[in-house]
Amino acid sequence: MVQETAVQSGKQPSNLKWYVVHTYSGYESAVKAQLQERVRAGGRESQFGEILVPAEQVVELVKGKKRTTTRNLFPGYILVEMELTDDTWHLINNTPKVTGFVGGGTNPPSIPEEEVRRIAKQIEEGATRPKPKVAFEVGEQVKIVDGPFADFNGVVEEIRPDKGTLKVSISIFGRSTSVEMELVQVEKV
Repeated sequence: MVQETAVQSGKQPSNLKWYVVHTYSGYESAVKAQLQERVRAGGRESQFGEILVPAEQVVELVKGKKRTTTRNLFPGYILVEMELTDDTWHLINNTPKVTGFVGGGTNPPSIPEEEVRRIAKQIEEGATRPKPKVAFEVGEQVKIVDGPFADFNGVVEEIRPDKGTLKVSISIFGRSTSVEMELVQVEKV
């Protein structure tokens, strides 16, 4: 039934599968750009689909200012949707900064479509709602690094990841007081 739909829409049935390619760590985006250029220059667009660099946005406090940066979910790896042939295998392996396919050999295993969709969803969520760089737990000791209570120490009482805040119990004039802080305003002790 899927093939009938593809033929009716004018497309040929696809033999594209997802493979994990190992790259030099820190060069994932450069390898993606090189692969896209090599595919275009070789006229192999029909043998390749998407190329994904699994990454997410993280928020951190640097010198008193919020900064959003990109953190790779799997440093040193990219996901490539392609039809595995001798030519495409060589195109990937002969790309600078690529060390090979995960699974090795000339016939690497593909990864399931469901796994790729799960990773793509994680990438999408990270782009729309940046995560804090550090994860906190209830009962953990923290130091407040920004805001009116800077340099106070406290204990995490409650975490609200949907709002990007947490409640911290601090001691003011000998009394325990709960204050709500943004996740980037505190750090682990």
